[in-house]
Amino acid sequence: MRVADTSFRYTLGGMTAQRWRAELSAAAGTLRTWTARRYVVAAVTAAVTVVVVAVPTAMVPNPVFGRDVPTTAWAWPVLLFTSVLSGLLFATYVRVPGSPDPAGAQDGELDAQAAAQSRTGMVGTMLPFLAVGCPVCNKLALIALGYAGALQWFAPIQPWLGATGILLVGYALVRRLATDGSCTLPAARVSVGAGEQAS
Repeated sequence: MRVADTSFRYTLGGMTAQRWRAELSAAAGTLRTWTARRYVVAAVTAAVTVVVVAVPTAMVPNPVFGRDVPTTAWAWPVLLFTSVLSGLLFATYVRVPGSPDPAGAQDGELDAQAAAQSRTGMVGTMLPFLAVGCPVCNKLALIALGYAGALQWFAPIQPWLGATGILLVGYALVRRLATDGSCTLPAARVSVGAGEQAS
């Protein structure tokens, strides 16, 4: 009789579903310990992200930018959701007075992880800009595909770009929150070493 091993059957980002549940639980716990300062930074960053994306893409009508294709019904939810996640992600890099250094600041392996999370978050934040923008106003798509081609080929993948961006920012956020404070171990080793030298 064949016994299936389900512990590693489903993985995402190299982690099993059980590991992801632990990561999400740790991330939620970290959010509950945040100070008002971090939440204010997250809110301001989210608002700035909305303006930076919505104005150039003419989701907000303005005299400087325009669009030939109306804003889609899913564009605003994608932008708002991405902006909130981006704001929370940015706030994880805010140093709170009296707190230890940000995760990975004193450990090479953790520092590499933090850099990878930053890159993932940056890509995830940029994708919704392509997703919510006018498909025929994107210069690269227009040059590569032409006006008709941009409508036929680029416009249909825009929702997928938005969804991918949300997933990437969400992934980076969860990983950042789950590893928040992990740099305390190197600091502890330094203090122990200092204590041994003093003795």
